[in-house]
Amino acid sequence: MRILQVIHGYPMRYNAGSEVYTQGLAQALAERHDVHVFTRQENAFLPEYAIQRETDPADPRITLHVINMARARDGYRHAGVDAAFASLLDEIRPEVVHIGHLNHLSTSLVFQARDRRIPVVLTLHDYWLMCPRGQFIQMYPQDPSDVWSVCDGQDDRKCAVRCYVRYFSGDEDEYEEDAGYWTGWVNRRMRHVREVCDAVDMFIAPSKYLMRRFRGDFGIPDRKLTYIDYGFHRRRMEGRSRPRGDPFTFGYIGTHIPAKGVNHLIEAFGRVTGNPKLRIWGRGRGVETQGLKTLSRRLPDSAGDRVEWMGEYRNQDIVADVFDHCDVIVVPSIWAENSPLVIHEALQARVPVITADYGGMAEYVHHKRNGLLFDHRDPRSLAQQMQKLADDPELAKRLGERGYIRSDDGNVLDMAEHSVAIERIYAGLMDRGEGQ
Repeated sequence: MRILQVIHGYPMRYNAGSEVYTQGLAQALAERHDVHVFTRQENAFLPEYAIQRETDPADPRITLHVINMARARDGYRHAGVDAAFASLLDEIRPEVVHIGHLNHLSTSLVFQARDRRIPVVLTLHDYWLMCPRGQFIQMYPQDPSDVWSVCDGQDDRKCAVRCYVRYFSGDEDEYEEDAGYWTGWVNRRMRHVREVCDAVDMFIAPSKYLMRRFRGDFGIPDRKLTYIDYGFHRRRMEGRSRPRGDPFTFGYIGTHIPAKGVNHLIEAFGRVTGNPKLRIWGRGRGVETQGLKTLSRRLPDSAGDRVEWMGEYRNQDIVADVFDHCDVIVVPSIWAENSPLVIHEALQARVPVITADYGGMAEYVHHKRNGLLFDHRDPRSLAQQMQKLADDPELAKRLGERGYIRSDDGNVLDMAEHSVAIERIYAGLMDRGEGQ
């Protein structure tokens, strides 16, 4: 097949979960198919919507078509992106389009594929279609003390006054006028997104939790919705070896943003007694990372001296660069994560996971079976679970040995097997004439 994947970023420019998964899938599909990727960069020295052609730096079989979105990234619909995408469709004539994310690209590029009768598959990595900000986290909650409050569902005016108030003038006399404008903007965006969803032939949900949310809260019909967990290049998770003499170490992998709860992890670490370490991996984010480092320096009893900032790593080297240097992975997210790659990767490497009893996180970590669960958004509860493993490293080893909870042997789905399941979806849509 000729396959065109669409993703809002691609490693190493962007290295979060959906981007890493898209690259992994592309590499597996490239064993048998002609794979292209439509993605973005942000380069202020290039013209907006300029396209440059590259190959995946880790796999030259994959052709990347990189559009520049240095200034237009905050909109959701861009005629320049649609035109570039249409030209690419006409040039390579893919038999299927597989979308990983449309944020910072253009939602309406889906219509270009539909108009050419090309089947469209979309993997759901978060809530961006049903929540304009993607994570159901409020930037400006009604209770200001409830920082980054979890939202209970999409509502046009609530979106305006809880998230888009940052664009209001600040003049109290203009508040209702501003609220009315942004309520209308959200309403138009949501109506448009539903039209986009109508043009998608199949949605893939990598967790049953996410599938239930999109079915029940957003109305995606069962005939267009299927569950398939992520696949992984399992060989990359082999050969873990902890150095002798290294102290018991908690690890965090992820971006340094509030939704990931890394500040809660640092606070919880400050409550753990003994002398464990905390190692934090991830690309720095300027003032946000500096703020987290300041928080760690303020921990009691000089606990901040045992926090190490490890920087970024290549996913292909995750064992040597990450799992060889920690005994537990902590996933402290405050939003309802879907199916975090880091949980799967850690479990495959037989590293236990501590995470919140919420969303897709609790779907893949079962308390006292392959990890520990703490009360969502509660640093004290997180500290209690961390203390259990710091006090009993053998318990950590036993929990890690169980691995992935959805298989008898503890192994996650290999990317080769996963790619075959994805191919079946492509072939089924093509056989049924979807997109036509």
